[in-house]
Amino acid sequence: MSWTPQIAVLVPCLNEEAAVPRVVADFRKHLPQALIFVYDNGSTDRTAEVARQAGAIVRCEPLKGKGNVVRRMFADIEADIYVLVDGDDTYDAASAPALIRRLVDNSLDMVNGAREEKSEAAYRRGHRFGNRLLTGLVAKLFGERMTDMLSGYRVFSRRFVKSFPALASGFETETELTVHALELRLPIAEVMTPYRERPPASSSKLRTIPDGIRIMRLIMRLVREERPLEFFSAMAALLALTSVILAIPVVADYLRTGQVPRLPTAVLSTGLMLLSFLSLVCGLILSTVTRGRTEAKRLHYLSIPLRKRTGG
Repeated sequence: MSWTPQIAVLVPCLNEEAAVPRVVADFRKHLPQALIFVYDNGSTDRTAEVARQAGAIVRCEPLKGKGNVVRRMFADIEADIYVLVDGDDTYDAASAPALIRRLVDNSLDMVNGAREEKSEAAYRRGHRFGNRLLTGLVAKLFGERMTDMLSGYRVFSRRFVKSFPALASGFETETELTVHALELRLPIAEVMTPYRERPPASSSKLRTIPDGIRIMRLIMRLVREERPLEFFSAMAALLALTSVILAIPVVADYLRTGQVPRLPTAVLSTGLMLLSFLSLVCGLILSTVTRGRTEAKRLHYLSIPLRKRTGG
């Protein structure tokens, strides 16, 4: 590196008393020049105390949910490079220098630490299946540039962090981070990193089914907002198909008898076809609006300096 960047390690935590001291110690060892921030999300154990004793800068975010913590961290902390990692001691701190070098040497905005499992217990089967399903869905909709969308280990440029809107409140924030990068076509990369099981006294906060549903809902919302033409065209096609299916017996009766005995069905079929056309028009209009929003987000991203201002 031709310059010495200010690195911030961001560690969102909830009841990680057993794991966070080692997380802080490992990152202090492998990134001695970095500032390590632990944001306590309302823990009921000694997470904040033990993190402070381990040498971290500890702050609190009362709004529950990982997305709320990420929003607060990205807004509060000034740095050139940001390392985001979970506080459960499942990610490999020794990989951080390589991730940072990849970011700087290739002028990237995000490097995703894809998880390479070191034991079967580290990654529950339900989580593995859900991750593959959701990652595959996002790849089909927004671009196939990532294999582990839900990894909690990432390195970001300042430009990415300060242009990221951070609207999610919970574990779906990883999906939002990914789609933000894919939609703006930012330079990103993915590096395989070791992934191990939690310490025995630490328990996962991820709820496979409820959090999976929340992530799926976020993906559908992002499709509606970022791909409105495709979303509303699909709705239009579904409405039109339903309308045609309902109209077939009505038309057949009319051709045979010259009468329309199923008037309610005919009215319903006509209404669905009108809704189909309205849905298509909405998609066309919103597609133009979305393009304008994307251009605005891109311009805001470009307006942010790569390095933090000295004295800021």
